[in-house]
Amino acid sequence: MAECLLTVDTSTPAGSVALSRGEELIGEVLLNLRSTHSDRLLPAVQLLLQDAGMQLAELDAFGIVLGPGSFTGLRVGVATVKGLALATAKPVVGVSSLQTLALQVPYPAYPLSVWLDARKQEVYAGRYHWEGGLPVALDKERVASPEQLLEEISEDMLIIGSGAAVYRSLIVRRLGSRAHFVPWPLQQPRASSAAALALAALRNQETIPLEMLEPRYVRLSEAEIMLARRAGDNPIEG
Repeated sequence: MAECLLTVDTSTPAGSVALSRGEELIGEVLLNLRSTHSDRLLPAVQLLLQDAGMQLAELDAFGIVLGPGSFTGLRVGVATVKGLALATAKPVVGVSSLQTLALQVPYPAYPLSVWLDARKQEVYAGRYHWEGGLPVALDKERVASPEQLLEEISEDMLIIGSGAAVYRSLIVRRLGSRAHFVPWPLQQPRASSAAALALAALRNQETIPLEMLEPRYVRLSEAEIMLARRAGDNPIEG
């Protein structure tokens, strides 16, 4: 029987939840609202399961977008999935928000760069190509300024994600006709796309032990930055 997954994405304000069975999408809830993920995530899960006539115990696994993205959003999503997995004794697989976005542009005509707005004049970024029916990373996910990333581009480039929307004017100004974009509905990650990656990971037995399930921030949190600064100001004598 095909694997039944509940996949959660809280990496951006447009949080979403998808219910899938094998390679079939049963349903998806996506809400880009001012309310927090902690307010709407569990109601979205309950709505999907109720409308599908299913119980949590009938799921085979959970998928979760681990990041990069909103620190608070990622913590809420990971904590929620961890709790559901503990309650049901079901496995969890994690996927990347950048790879999730890349999946929404199958076999693009140009090289693909994913930009997710990281605020503070930076974006989370990664380059992808298609291989075996899925997007594969060409480099390590990182956080960088749009200017730095644009300096590295010397060819036509398809740029997707909220970062592409925020910095579109800058991109066009720097790249001109070499800059290519996707329609606006494809600029945000969706749990249904993450579900396809989660299914592949599950079939490859890439489950994550719950004690090791943590968000992937890519960038240091404000608290970590402050600690690093304090350590620099007050070095410990060896």
